[in-house]
Amino acid sequence: NDFIRGLKEALKGGKEKSAYIQGLSIGTQIAESMLPQFNEQLFPGDSTKKVNEDQLLAGLLGTLKNEKLAIDKAEAGPFVENKIKEAQESHLREQYKDSIAAGDAFMADNAKREGVVTLPSGLQYEIVKEGSGAVPTDTDQVKVHYHGTLINGTVFDSSVDRGEPAVFGVTQVIPGWTEALKLMPVGSKWKLYIPYNLAYGAQERQVIKPFSNLIFDVELIDIEKK
Repeated sequence: NDFIRGLKEALKGGKEKSAYIQGLSIGTQIAESMLPQFNEQLFPGDSTKKVNEDQLLAGLLGTLKNEKLAIDKAEAGPFVENKIKEAQESHLREQYKDSIAAGDAFMADNAKREGVVTLPSGLQYEIVKEGSGAVPTDTDQVKVHYHGTLINGTVFDSSVDRGEPAVFGVTQVIPGWTEALKLMPVGSKWKLYIPYNLAYGAQERQVIKPFSNLIFDVELIDIEKK
């Protein structure tokens, strides 16, 4: 129909009729705004790669015509989101490859130190003081004091410096913390060495850059009643 014909022409140019012009207008928005955004999301930092416009148009027109599609509509959104996430993480891995290598080397050297325990997940810890209280579970809230640094010593967060313990759910923190807390008796003081995949991964959190390994001094003060 005229709407679809206008939409097809949009990536290549066109004119006339109300439905045709509507299609042209929408297509122009796709070509001039959405398409560049798709390209940047799927191929971050690489201007030589572009979304296949024929496939994009086929999916768009197939939806408009209610044709049988190559993928279920309900799966399309999550599929694209995963592709974008994978592309952006791959780009960040290349960008931060030196930091990743330095972090990996740090963890490998640290694992050789006397008193450092390395768990199958990659989490490392050393016991500064062994407590004798109860051990938290997934459903518990805990009161802790902590001091967090990057592997270069930069402090990024510290309840110790604030002078007030923190209270939170065992599962409301990064995976490395959750794993450690479920091994710590109340009264314990541990030093945690958390690889980036058990911390914030590819996310950036102020001074915490993507793929940063983190170090925490943690004192488990108590299990809080809800």
